[in-house]
Amino acid sequence: MLPKNSLKEIQKRIDTWISAHGGYWTPLSMTCAIMEELGEVAREINSLEGFKPKKDDVNTTKLGEELADLIFSIICLANHYHINLSEEIEKTLLKYSDRDSNRFIR
Repeated sequence: MLPKNSLKEIQKRIDTWISAHGGYWTPLSMTCAIMEELGEVAREINSLEGFKPKKDDVNTTKLGEELADLIFSIICLANHYHINLSEEIEKTLLKYSDRDSNRFIR
């Protein structure tokens, strides 16, 4: 059994939830949702860094929530295309490890 919070398990849980609530949106709509969520992440960071304070309570942040919403949206798109994100993340980690192992040494 997979750990409850493994990426593969999270993909399964999201798929189950989406299937029970009307199915996936079209890929273009999901891409737009990803962009919208990314904009919300940017808004939170702008506020946290003092560049553009929010009009509402400036002492609170929803950055974690917005990042989670972004990840949820990305997982929906991956699920639609049957992409195993656990495998892809492993490939990416290897790619960066091999390609950039000495790139950022100070």
